[in-house]
Amino acid sequence: MKAFRILAAVAAIATSVAANADTWPSRPVKIIAPAPPGGPYDYVARALADGLQRSLGQPFVVENRAGAGGTIGVDAAAKSAPDGYTLVVGSTGPMSVAPGMFRKLRYDPEKDFAPVARLVKMPGYLVVHPSLGVDNVKDFLAKVRADPGKFSYASTGNGFSQHTNMELLKNMANLFVVPITYRGSGPAVTDLLGGQVQMMMELGPVVIPHVKAGRLKVLAASTAARTEAMPEVPTLNESGVKGFDAYTWFALYAPAGTPVDIVQKLHAETAKVLNQPELKSRLASQGAEVALTTPVELAAFQAAETKKWTSVIHRAGILPE
Repeated sequence: MKAFRILAAVAAIATSVAANADTWPSRPVKIIAPAPPGGPYDYVARALADGLQRSLGQPFVVENRAGAGGTIGVDAAAKSAPDGYTLVVGSTGPMSVAPGMFRKLRYDPEKDFAPVARLVKMPGYLVVHPSLGVDNVKDFLAKVRADPGKFSYASTGNGFSQHTNMELLKNMANLFVVPITYRGSGPAVTDLLGGQVQMMMELGPVVIPHVKAGRLKVLAASTAARTEAMPEVPTLNESGVKGFDAYTWFALYAPAGTPVDIVQKLHAETAKVLNQPELKSRLASQGAEVALTTPVELAAFQAAETKKWTSVIHRAGILPE
């Protein structure tokens, strides 16, 4: 009799799991984009939402919840019901940089989420003002090392990729350049164009137009391999800074405890959406390259990223907030 009850319970669970997969989604799904409208978070979230809506036949609605480097929106997602109807697009900052930046982070990036898939990566580019008088990474490194502390770079604040990527370069290449902090990429690039700062590590869509106009020089891409947007530009990795590989990534998460069958179905549908040529082209226009992973691969990747950026933060002496 006891064995019968156990078998019945297992059968009931299996039936429930199958029912979850069959019925989800039966109503609108919310995707939190933890940033204001118009930026990379928002663009990636809306591109994905459009594709999933067409694929699954239910509205996928993007909700912008900005603040504290993305941690406010991510925290809201972590505390949502684990039923598959609230998702979040997480990124390098709130998922892998924040643990080393904040003493009291209100969520655990690894324990409070069910990874679904890494979606895209956005390479950065090392760009300099023409007045610096260098045309390649070798000459750049020589010039900066010859006058430690003389030159400055534009940062958009502690924990943002413009800051952490340059600090990683400083660590790996033994450089001493001074960060100048701005409230966003707009004013930072304005001062870079004016020569008030000499260099910056910035995302492609922000700086490529100025490079093409001859107002900035691009020296290298931040990824290990050359980028799709500017394949003619060498990487830091191949230009003497061996092993350098840093980029902004975006990934899809559900709250921890979301049924496994829903996560699996969501991953499968996300993969279909990201493999559509039209969507790849749409993302590429914003400097994003599809970088799909499985949930297990995303979990391992995120853990490695957290370890890397926590080390960079500690070595740079960036105090947790």
